[in-house]
Amino acid sequence: RTEHLALNSTTNQRLTQLILNIADDVLRDLYVRGKYRDVILPMTVIRRLDSVLTTTKQNVLSTKKTLDAAGIVNQDAALRQAAGQDFYNGSAFLMKDLRAASTQMQLRQNFEAYLDGFSPNVQEILENFEFRNQIPRLTKADALGTLIEKFLDPTLDLSPTALDNHGMGSVFEDLVRRFNEENNEEAGEHWTPRDVVRLMTRLMFEPIADSIPDGTYLLYDGAMGTGGMLTVAEDTLTGLTEGKNISTHLYGQEINAETFAIAKADLILKGDGRAADNIKGGPEFS
Repeated sequence: RTEHLALNSTTNQRLTQLILNIADDVLRDLYVRGKYRDVILPMTVIRRLDSVLTTTKQNVLSTKKTLDAAGIVNQDAALRQAAGQDFYNGSAFLMKDLRAASTQMQLRQNFEAYLDGFSPNVQEILENFEFRNQIPRLTKADALGTLIEKFLDPTLDLSPTALDNHGMGSVFEDLVRRFNEENNEEAGEHWTPRDVVRLMTRLMFEPIADSIPDGTYLLYDGAMGTGGMLTVAEDTLTGLTEGKNISTHLYGQEINAETFAIAKADLILKGDGRAADNIKGGPEFS
């Protein structure tokens, strides 16, 4: 088990570094270093979701065609079911299809149509990352195609066969941490170290673990930041009540737009899309 964990950690670190290398290769002359995250974090989310949705893409498209023909407006639940996930993309494109564009303008149009095809929960992430604001700059600099090509490189395999949901969550969290460190942000401003969070949740649950009865529990964080307290609290409670019939539901809110986007994206990347639906936030939520 120790060897397996070490191998996973090495793989995750390699993937994190490959993604950071894309930032240096593509964005160096376009963005100051502190702004790399504005492109790299949402692109990492998009690439993972694209990889997960590949196998059910045609099912989603055929389902959408049927729903459109029937005049059904509220398609979210049916398209989630067709995708076999708590998210989907109803556009005609997978990311690899975008490489067929012959001009920068066509690439931009196709990329925007591709983004528009994502489900409402993913749209909320993209909007709070303000990712669409980056597209004109990337297009003008002839960098959008290069960026997409780099994320499609086979050495950067973010597919579920290469990386499970937990591993993907770890890679994403590591990217966030690295960007925060490079920006010299104050400790705890957006990111509480995981060992601190684990200690806090153990102090909260361990004294009462033996007396917690079977049941369903709602875990809520009213100022959740990137969501670490919620997910670690869930893991801690589950670990301390092993053998009991305990289930949990996560709820949270966060006013900072980017931090909210990170929290929601992190849950989706970890395969917990239902919990992501319970995460509310952004500036308009104040």
